[in-house]
Amino acid sequence: MNRPAKALHLSGQDRGRLESWLRAHNTPQALVWRAQIILYAAEGLPNTRIAEEVGVTVVTVREWRKRFEVEGIDSLTEIRPGRGRKREISAAKVKRIVHDTLHVKPRGATHWSCRTMADRHKVSSATVQRIWDAHGLQPHRVKTFKLSTDPKFVDKLTDIVGLYLNPPDKAAIICVDEKSQIQALDRTQPGLPMKRGRCGTRTHDYKRHGTTSLFAALNVLEGTIIGNCYERHRHQEFLKFLRRLDREFPKTKPLHLILDNYGTHTHPNVKAWLEKHPRFHLHFTPTSCSWLNLIERWFGQLTAKQLRRGAFTSVKDLTNAIKQFIKTYNNDPNPFVWNAKVDDILRKVGKCKAILETVH
Repeated sequence: MNRPAKALHLSGQDRGRLESWLRAHNTPQALVWRAQIILYAAEGLPNTRIAEEVGVTVVTVREWRKRFEVEGIDSLTEIRPGRGRKREISAAKVKRIVHDTLHVKPRGATHWSCRTMADRHKVSSATVQRIWDAHGLQPHRVKTFKLSTDPKFVDKLTDIVGLYLNPPDKAAIICVDEKSQIQALDRTQPGLPMKRGRCGTRTHDYKRHGTTSLFAALNVLEGTIIGNCYERHRHQEFLKFLRRLDREFPKTKPLHLILDNYGTHTHPNVKAWLEKHPRFHLHFTPTSCSWLNLIERWFGQLTAKQLRRGAFTSVKDLTNAIKQFIKTYNNDPNPFVWNAKVDDILRKVGKCKAILETVH
């Protein structure tokens, strides 16, 4: 009578790795049942029982137990020469598909799809997708960028990042900007509410009911927002907003404002007012560098959570919705924390410039 095989010795590290394979959604099925075999063997289950649980033969269970004992956990991921499914697509064809994806444009289009590339090389679209996944290629996606041409880019960058990482003592750092021409859009017909198995609906067209401009300031330390909506977007409105900031903060506290180079911020009347209020210190971002102003992050939240899917029957309705969003946000503010250092940013910018010079 055959004696049951002894339980496999399994270290905590190997057990954790095997269990992570079982939890992952993209683990190959073959690797899943190999991991199951080893885990069951570590529990002391007989080979026949393991074969029944996993759905393989006893010979297969013995083979993988033996390989694990001799070669360790890495042997479970290896396919020995001559075993496994034969390759149907040659390495040369894979290379041609990758080359065409990177260096050739399809006729009448800006980029390849799985089907157009499959037609070109007489393979299935699923094969093209697997090749693209393996090489990290995503022709359907594109990211935007803009390099600043500001001659004082480094000085302005250093100034603003210094405010974030090492703020002046007993001073307030305030990010200021305007979100202009926010449209009060209403849908032409009522949509259907969301329910189980169906998302909410709305018409693709809309009615315009006017616009408003939001002047907003983010208190970097506290994460709170001060905002005013105005009909127009001029230096007069900017001065009104500066006066509100002057009232909101203690008179003895210096205010360092981070803002962009829009003309209203440098109007002669604005400069004259600032001369009479020396506690205001303006720090301008480099051109094409709105990402340096943290208020832009909050504008993104306002758009995503309140404006994009909202329906507003009037400008008053729109401004009330914006005020409500600010009030709710300030009840539980979440400060944005800046971590990037100047050297790290300059290194990335340098790499981007080098790539552009190589391409062009």
